[in-house]
Amino acid sequence: MNSFNNSTIIVLIFTLVIQLLSFDVLAQSDDTFTIYLVRHSEKDHASENSSDLPLSECGEQRSKALIHFLSEVDLEAVYSTDFMRTKSTALPIANKKDIEISFYKEQDIKSFSNLLLEKKQNVLVVGHSNTTGFLAGLLVNEDVEDIDLHIYDHIYQVVFSGKSRTLNLFHSTFKCTD
Repeated sequence: MNSFNNSTIIVLIFTLVIQLLSFDVLAQSDDTFTIYLVRHSEKDHASENSSDLPLSECGEQRSKALIHFLSEVDLEAVYSTDFMRTKSTALPIANKKDIEISFYKEQDIKSFSNLLLEKKQNVLVVGHSNTTGFLAGLLVNEDVEDIDLHIYDHIYQVVFSGKSRTLNLFHSTFKCTD
């Protein structure tokens, strides 16, 4: 009879440990979210509106192609600066996901990074060559260089899981069909 009690106690302890571990995993999943960051698509340098350049035809194609990259991502928000080129880059995916674009000020990236960390949401952020890498760096506490002015294929993915932060850099396979 004594061995039965020991076996019962071992089973109960094992069950308790499994339950505690599963609670820990569930608690961590609440802190798991992903932020995607892209630079706006190609600008139309021939535009008469030189202060707020719209997207070129190629840029519009690239923006639509972003839908395919993010098609399986459960986005909760889409952020953009208040420029024609960033809004136009964000618009196709925002429309596809039925999300209204929220705007942030590129002059206050540090406050914006804090907001993203507080919200803990899966989001897309559309920025500029000099803000996108900087924001990615702020989110993971690393220095990330600005994006070269001729590069539009970078997609930063910052994955948060508990206290872990991982930065991944993808290169879009999109090719313009002029």
